[in-house]
Amino acid sequence: MKRRLLLAAAPAFAAGCAAPVPADYASERPELDLARYFDGAVRAHGLFADRSGRVVRRFVVAMDCRWNGPDGVLDERFTYSDGHTERRVWRLRQEGGGRYTGTADDVVGRAEGQVAGNAFQWQYTLKLPVDGRVVEVRFDDWMYLIDDRTMLNKARMSKFGVHLGDVTLAFTKG
Repeated sequence: MKRRLLLAAAPAFAAGCAAPVPADYASERPELDLARYFDGAVRAHGLFADRSGRVVRRFVVAMDCRWNGPDGVLDERFTYSDGHTERRVWRLRQEGGGRYTGTADDVVGRAEGQVAGNAFQWQYTLKLPVDGRVVEVRFDDWMYLIDDRTMLNKARMSKFGVHLGDVTLAFTKG
């Protein structure tokens, strides 16, 4: 009897463990329009926590964002708590159907993303300088629009499928 109950419950348990997909948020509001949100000045405050949850880096990002039709540029200027600065310029393209692609100088290949409802999932491989060398790290990056001015972002970093840590950001528009 217990075995039958476990077998019957297995699909429900497996579904509960499945990773979220953008379509899970399709009915959530306010609806995220990346070109509208990332237009003009946007500021973000963030941190990186290692896999144990210890915060190892804090930063502020000043962004200048602009769009020309389906093409967008997000010019990000990072200032870290240790005084280090960094710049990343994303070149985005709306592909239709809520899909986006993007490139940046430190991104390997193309980033690909999907927006649905208030959420945007963005996946890419980033070249990160670590101890004098460059390491390629995979990002599974989620953004959630809270209101017209606020968006929260959580990105999971991994290498060879091993969780390295998480980046958390709070964006403020205007």
